[in-house]
Amino acid sequence: MAQVLSFRVLISAETHRTSSSSSSNLKSLKMPKRVSKKSTSAPRKGSLNPLHKTQKLNLEVSPHRAVSAVRLMRIEFGGAFADLLNEKGKGSGDNEMGYVERTIGFRTRDLDARDLRLVTDIVGGTIRWRRYLDHLISSLCRAENTIKSMEPLLLQILRVGSYEIVKLDMPPYAVVDENVRLAKVALRPGAGNMVNAILRKLILLKENDTLPLPKLEGDDRAQARALATLYSHPVWMVRRWTKYLGKEEAIRLMEWNNSDPSFSLRANTAKGISRADLVTKLNSLEVPHEPSLHLNDFVRIKTGLQSVIQSGLLKEGLCSVQDESAGLIVSVVDPQPGESIIDCCAAPGGKTLNMASRLSGQGMISAVDINKGRLRILKETAISHQVDDVINIIHADLRTFAENNTVKCDKVLLDAPCSGLGVLSKRADLRWNRKLEDMEELKNLQDELFDAASILVKPGGALVYSTCSIDPEENEERVAAFLLRHPEFSIDPVDRYVPPDFVTERGFYFSNPVKHSLDGAFAARLVRVT
Repeated sequence: MAQVLSFRVLISAETHRTSSSSSSNLKSLKMPKRVSKKSTSAPRKGSLNPLHKTQKLNLEVSPHRAVSAVRLMRIEFGGAFADLLNEKGKGSGDNEMGYVERTIGFRTRDLDARDLRLVTDIVGGTIRWRRYLDHLISSLCRAENTIKSMEPLLLQILRVGSYEIVKLDMPPYAVVDENVRLAKVALRPGAGNMVNAILRKLILLKENDTLPLPKLEGDDRAQARALATLYSHPVWMVRRWTKYLGKEEAIRLMEWNNSDPSFSLRANTAKGISRADLVTKLNSLEVPHEPSLHLNDFVRIKTGLQSVIQSGLLKEGLCSVQDESAGLIVSVVDPQPGESIIDCCAAPGGKTLNMASRLSGQGMISAVDINKGRLRILKETAISHQVDDVINIIHADLRTFAENNTVKCDKVLLDAPCSGLGVLSKRADLRWNRKLEDMEELKNLQDELFDAASILVKPGGALVYSTCSIDPEENEERVAAFLLRHPEFSIDPVDRYVPPDFVTERGFYFSNPVKHSLDGAFAARLVRVT
């Protein structure tokens, strides 16, 4: 993971730093609550029993469906991340089939390249469309509450099959047969019969254009619930976006969140790699790409990321995965050779590395973070990027560090823990993990960190506050509240640092996912005048 800078290091590192509650490590799965009474009395196939060790090989079950169903269970119940891939593109690497065996009691054949692509598509799509799929499945069950008491593995198989039928261009009856076989072998014949009945009914309804979907009618609450189902988002997000953006813009945002994400690669200039060099390597890999319109060391790719990972470009530190919206935040900081800079919530380090590459070996970045494990990843990555000579790793709570630190710096970046509402296209699982009550806790934390970061700025120095959120309460409102508490700071408009299309009326940086086709992000640049 440290070697590749892949999806938790420098994809979701720059898919950005959301609050620590959404960044738990991969843990052994706990028994989920939604299991049948029988499965609690004795271990059975489909329960998450870590002691269930077999060496069975089943060549008849579809490998990509088995892996997808198990991976979905890990994401929902075990804290795994939807976008966590290793250099082989196999989710949990060599352990992938081990998870399958421990969960459903047998292995399938190994995944080939086509299987890997399907797993990625199905897992990401099923997570995005979970509320929508659950509505369809529930509508086709005889009892209204069947889905709430359904065995976790059975529910994941139904979700996978439903997604393949309604969202992917796959032969419908092959989808039914393969998912029925998986349910029968992994669970029991009765489970297969249930999958067969629901998926066949779903096929008929889709062919007749009569899917049981909610109508946009009634009061605002009723319409928000309908939109939440139709576009598969939590109701509270729909209501919040409708309030701030209006219904039509909220719908466009949800459509963006449900689209297949694109990714950007940053050429590591600190290692002598230019964008032209990176383009040459992408051409040799036959990875489609286009240059960034906003940053001269970035390249955007829609497909082929697994090929990039497998080629070793990330492992060798020749490039990193970073969204352009995050790169533009670094532009707002505008690091210059010889400067002293503090990155306050640095790990796992995407922006730290980007800033370090701009110092030309002169100056120092103090990378402060409370998470020791993620700092270790940053340290190892800095070595592979050949920027470790300008990065000083500091394991500390920013609030304590600021109180005890007497040195003031030229520039301070606070990339604050946030809701991550700007990165829901890449972080498919985040929408289901974030709660409305999180917002107040995050705002309090952001204020505390903002105050702490301000202590570290020398007179005439710059403080940049940034998030990967599109929510004004985490962005403009936090800056306004800070300026009331700290009259010694004033706004430094960002129009000198980023293209004008990203500059708000108040002089802040804002990346709009719908408008700019990038992750949502925000940054305010403040100068300490006294």
